[in-house]
Amino acid sequence: MKVFITCDIEGITTTTRWDEVDITNHADKTQYHADQMTREVVAACEGAIAAGATYILVNDAHDWGTNIDVTKLPDCCEVIRSWSGHPYDMADGCDSSFDAAVFLGCHAPAGHPGNPLSHTMTRNPFWMKLNGVSCSEFYLYSYACACEGVPTVFLQGDRALCEMSKDLHPKLQTLAVKEGKGAYTKSIAPSLAVRLTGEGVMNALKQDLSGALCTLPKHYVFEVCYKEHPQALKMSYFPGFEAVDAHTIRLETDDLFDILTACKFIL
Repeated sequence: MKVFITCDIEGITTTTRWDEVDITNHADKTQYHADQMTREVVAACEGAIAAGATYILVNDAHDWGTNIDVTKLPDCCEVIRSWSGHPYDMADGCDSSFDAAVFLGCHAPAGHPGNPLSHTMTRNPFWMKLNGVSCSEFYLYSYACACEGVPTVFLQGDRALCEMSKDLHPKLQTLAVKEGKGAYTKSIAPSLAVRLTGEGVMNALKQDLSGALCTLPKHYVFEVCYKEHPQALKMSYFPGFEAVDAHTIRLETDDLFDILTACKFIL
């Protein structure tokens, strides 16, 4: 079994403030959280191996992509660090050879109160919607995996994202390790999160994965509402988009790749 694992940091057990995830400017405050990210990824890898995985590709998918302590990963793992620029972004490296995808450390989308660190890709959008639904990074990039024929079977992150995403994939299992209210987070114990992540990944991969692949929409309506109206005007000129109002632009397409590509430029 080949398993693809991608991990962000705003949805892991310990993070609450922006300076705790800003590795460039606050390395002294982020190291503990990068260590916890590593522990949760390692637990997921061990759970995958227990379920029969013989090869695991890990995508370090936060900030510069150099958060995970790669010396802790099992021998059957390879890891993607930093970014190629491919539109698959957090799902970069996933292809049709994989049996399943796992998402860790994921967070609520832009504009959602379920996490004080809620955003989608950057902090520029006030909200984003895909086919009328609040658009998280998980929504976009688990669909990217589906474009390759790879089902997403496990999601770990904040409670808000887990609840809004549970019906996106037929056999998706979720683990909420924290929840947000205003500027606070309430988290389970980090050691418990590590154990439950390993168990959750193992159980998700032990499922009969036939029928686990979602059916992708045949048409997409993608909307981005920016906090700053000058940015909305500027981005409305990106090919395929139109202005909806002073803060909002929209793209309609039958190809998800058009949206994933646009996200590399308009956010």
